[in-house]
Amino acid sequence: MDTVILRTATRALLPLLLLFSVFLFLRGHNEPGGGFVGGLMATGAITLYAMANGVAAARRVLRVSPRTLIGAGLLLGLGSGLLPILFGRDFLTGLWTTATVPGLGELHLGTPLLFDVSVYSVVTGVTLAFVLTLLEE
Repeated sequence: MDTVILRTATRALLPLLLLFSVFLFLRGHNEPGGGFVGGLMATGAITLYAMANGVAAARRVLRVSPRTLIGAGLLLGLGSGLLPILFGRDFLTGLWTTATVPGLGELHLGTPLLFDVSVYSVVTGVTLAFVLTLLEE
């Protein structure tokens, strides 16, 4: 698919779709969504861009290899599971803290957020590895 309309539209849609994937990721902590759905949305955005502009252009936009995303996600997931052990708790037990951010107020941060980031990264990496390989052939 090599049309001017699709290439122009994807340049405008890519940031919006990636922002929506972050919204789905953050919303999923207490409501439907989360790392899995957010990662699939990010893959959809990059896939649309790859279909319009080519796989090489999509890889340049991505800036990291899908394999790197998979590895980083797996390590982050393992780290979020092992961190509670350092505090004498069971594997994958949630640890929570609060941080005050100017403009946002008080945020509750914890290891479940790290685990969600790891799921987002692994899902994005695995699905992009499949999709980009298929588009190259």
